[in-house]
Amino acid sequence: MVRLDLLATLLAAGRVAQAVTANTPQIVPGAYIVEYENNLDTKAFLNSMKGEATLRKDLKFKLFNGASIQFKETDKAEEMAAKVADMPVIKNVWPVKRYPAPQHTVHYTGSGVKAAIEKRQAAGEPDMFTPHLMTEVNKFRDAGETGKGIRIGIIDTGTDYLHPALGGCFGEGCLVSYGADLVGDAFNGKNTPRPDSDPLDNCNGHGTHVAGIIAAQSNNPYGIIGAAQGVTLGSYRVFGCSGDVGNDILIAAYNMAYEAGSDIITASIGGPSGWAEDPWAEVVSRIVEDGVPCVVSAGNDGSEGLFYASTAANGRKVTAIASTDNTLSPALLTNGTYTVDGGGLQAFGFTAGEPGAWANVSLPLWTVNFNTSDAANSCDPFPDSTPDLSGYIVLIRRGTCTFVQKIQNARAKGAKYVLFYNNVVGTASVSGAVAGVLGVAMTTAEQGEAFIKALAAGSKVVVNMADPETAPKFLMNFNNTLSSGFASTYTSWGPTFEVDVKPQFSAPGGMILATYPRALGTYAVLSGTSMACPLAAAVYALVMNYRKTKDPKTLENLLSSTAHPNSFHDGRNAYDILAPVPQQGGGLIQAWTAAHATTLLSVSSLSFNDTDHFVPVRNFSISNTASTAITYQLSHIGAATGYTLPEDGSIKPDTFPNELTDDFATLSFSPAGNITIPPGQRKIISVRASPPTGLNAKRLPVYSGYVAINGSDGSALSLPYLGVAGSLHGATVLDTSATVLSRSKDAKNGRVAANTTFLLPPPGHSNDTAFSNSTDLPKLVIELAMGSALVRVDVVPVSNCSAAAKNATTVFGTKTLGQPADFPLLYNPRGTLEAPWDGKMVDGSYAPAGTYKFAVKALRIFGDPSLATEYDAGETVQFRIRYQTAFEKRNPVVPVPVPVTGRQRTRTTRNL
Repeated sequence: MVRLDLLATLLAAGRVAQAVTANTPQIVPGAYIVEYENNLDTKAFLNSMKGEATLRKDLKFKLFNGASIQFKETDKAEEMAAKVADMPVIKNVWPVKRYPAPQHTVHYTGSGVKAAIEKRQAAGEPDMFTPHLMTEVNKFRDAGETGKGIRIGIIDTGTDYLHPALGGCFGEGCLVSYGADLVGDAFNGKNTPRPDSDPLDNCNGHGTHVAGIIAAQSNNPYGIIGAAQGVTLGSYRVFGCSGDVGNDILIAAYNMAYEAGSDIITASIGGPSGWAEDPWAEVVSRIVEDGVPCVVSAGNDGSEGLFYASTAANGRKVTAIASTDNTLSPALLTNGTYTVDGGGLQAFGFTAGEPGAWANVSLPLWTVNFNTSDAANSCDPFPDSTPDLSGYIVLIRRGTCTFVQKIQNARAKGAKYVLFYNNVVGTASVSGAVAGVLGVAMTTAEQGEAFIKALAAGSKVVVNMADPETAPKFLMNFNNTLSSGFASTYTSWGPTFEVDVKPQFSAPGGMILATYPRALGTYAVLSGTSMACPLAAAVYALVMNYRKTKDPKTLENLLSSTAHPNSFHDGRNAYDILAPVPQQGGGLIQAWTAAHATTLLSVSSLSFNDTDHFVPVRNFSISNTASTAITYQLSHIGAATGYTLPEDGSIKPDTFPNELTDDFATLSFSPAGNITIPPGQRKIISVRASPPTGLNAKRLPVYSGYVAINGSDGSALSLPYLGVAGSLHGATVLDTSATVLSRSKDAKNGRVAANTTFLLPPPGHSNDTAFSNSTDLPKLVIELAMGSALVRVDVVPVSNCSAAAKNATTVFGTKTLGQPADFPLLYNPRGTLEAPWDGKMVDGSYAPAGTYKFAVKALRIFGDPSLATEYDAGETVQFRIRYQTAFEKRNPVVPVPVPVTGRQRTRTTRNL
């Protein structure tokens, strides 16, 4: 584990250096979290600051005593933070970072109060909700166990507790009985929070959906029920209607939920990290150590491949939850009608797209052909014989070319309304803005084929559409014939950069129907690890009650060992090999099996680390709590080995789906053979691992699998493990080819030519728009191929005769004036960092006008920060800086365009 000194940690909160990879936490300029060494009072601490800092949030709690503060003079924040770090009463100092709102996909929304099809869950009726069938939750309901008495704290966007399926009230005796709003509706992560005691969510929806997954009551039209209807919920709202949230607010929310007596805390929040050392993750780890399980969604960045663990899920002892696709694909469809040759009204369902002006539209259908398997339907211009389509709804099959191209072809013949029919299960919301087109929608493949059959027979089909904003929705469940039960392609992959096993296990998160704020539709179908995490929290509550234990370690070990690993699925096809542990963890949780297990394992997983830190032998124990002796047979089941890096020699991890192989490690056990354990006793097992051979170690293959433990009593447990058959320390961290000098106003991060002159605001006036509007700062763009625990940047004077050169020192062989005020940066995920520079140095001084270049050093994974050889290093082209004068403020200099050389590159993260 890499540990860096406190001064470096606080300096990580640069004023402007930011990660730009999607969903990556952003640093708040001038804001810091401080933790006190003793029982220091925040008021006393702020008095000692003599007005130089204001309070963002008091963080006085049992497990964390400190505060988040904002330095009044952002330009002097680094120096002041250094002084704070030197105070004997200060234990830790961290930068405040903002985390994005939970990432998820909204597939359908809609109220079912007047739905055409209603299904209420009657008391005593068997639980047939598919996420519950997949996880054995239904068996608890059948047995009368609902999690009663367990308190689950939800940290999210708040809860619409006035929703009839969520109790209809807030406070003592209500389903949502405790919590608070820490931010207010208008909070966006950048402005001032307006906290109050009411965590009502009526503008976001995520937290309400989460609450319904856990505890929705049966009084709803769709037959959905919470996995643990008897629990008591706490709701801690940490997001406004839009925007993000600082980790200081997240730390406060976790501690508030803990001190309010939550037995479990769940949060579907995070951002790319891969390091367990950030303050939010550390605080969550403390809560787990004090006896409260914390489940956190693993993240929705599966497209990024291996080594993309999210915080705080990557915290030690924190349980990271991956997502599995539902066996059904529920759809909430707007209820329309149609007639064939003037016959009786028949109902059908559709999903409105954009544009969606369907109110009071009643028109006959027309289609370009009757071939329901024509993949290129409407991809070509319509024939000359096509009638004026302004009086029709044009029916088009979904297929090979884009929606817009099909709509344009229809519009060329006068069409105003287009109704697609799907070529796969379910429907989708189509975005197809074409001038003159007023309405776009999609119906199911089956319905489309029925329409086509009638049209082909010469019948007149008149479709009566409905206003999607006000019309009732009805539920249709489609069998998921593609990815049922497999790990969702969007679920983020571990392990951490220190090879901690992440995620721990999975739960259904793809295509989940649950409650939604009344103002936003009342019910919705969403996808994401955000949906898997609350179901796991509910399972914790059920197993807690059944086993009469709240111990986080025991519960995690039980759920991991009884989970079901599944084969790998790339989003199109399944493979005859288990999915890697860094994607699915222990597999899909089996709650009833966990509740009844009489064989207990002492750990939830094993890590053999990488080749440099290889631990050949790991131990765990098997405890037999049954009343009779059990004989256990141990065996090994390998999972797919995934290559982190592509075959072409690139230093950047491959995107999903990674190249997988069936090269397995070899495991041996001591004692070997069958093991008999008497009742009430345990046995320590040693597992010796030999990594797979013949692999390309430079590509960092991650091997994994399961220790299978089969008992004579019929029990079948598995223990997930993983390791890296290569050197993480040997992996290139810094992509020097993409670490370049750009301009602050260039969003595409194009390179500037050598010797470009930058006109900077006068020292101390970077935030003065009168200057900043007429200046363009040099911007350092750093591309990290892998995560780095420490990125340092040196300002290197080019001329030995300059004033700057005379004050330069040599660090790690580089002649440097020092580091920019933004650096160093700690515990960075892989991706892109941007750092515009106004000339300010880390010590508060400003570099004199002159010619410089940036020297970038990124510490390798497991590297020693005190040794120059442990860093990847690169340099930018040289550039000149000078500072604007008061005269130039009155007479702004018009920048002369400078040719941009080299390729331009941006990096984005795909999310579900």
